[in-house]
Amino acid sequence: MSVRRPVLFGLVSFALAAAVASAHGQDSYFKCVDEHGNTTFTNTGSGKGCAKINVDPVVIPSPKYPVKAATPAGYPKVDSTTQKSRDSDRLRILQDELHDKETQLASLKREYNNGEPERQGNERNYQRYLDRTEQLRSDIARTESDIASIRSEINKVQ
Repeated sequence: MSVRRPVLFGLVSFALAAAVASAHGQDSYFKCVDEHGNTTFTNTGSGKGCAKINVDPVVIPSPKYPVKAATPAGYPKVDSTTQKSRDSDRLRILQDELHDKETQLASLKREYNNGEPERQGNERNYQRYLDRTEQLRSDIARTESDIASIRSEINKVQ
């Protein structure tokens, strides 16, 4: 580990401690260097090699009021007719995808046959039948989840 990492870690830790301490009304901070050259930051100046330092308060923006970034000059803008066209294309694609998934789900449910699919010729071993049944069950669950996600996306577009 290089010397820079502990110093950087110390500075980050100190900044966080300063933010917490300033919230509690503490305003005295000390930088302490021991006989081995290790630097620590603390709010109590006990010990040799400690010097009081002045720290500006750390301002952390509130998540209630997020800072909105300004749109840079020259950023491409899309006119409303183009955006409406893109939204209608997206809606059509999602509806096609939803139709395909619903068709796939119907096929899987038909094959699953309420948990008792027909045995196939290569399933003389009962475990193979159980494995295929379990695979069908998981395919149905995944397809139902896909359908729910697609419907959610459709509701966002509309």
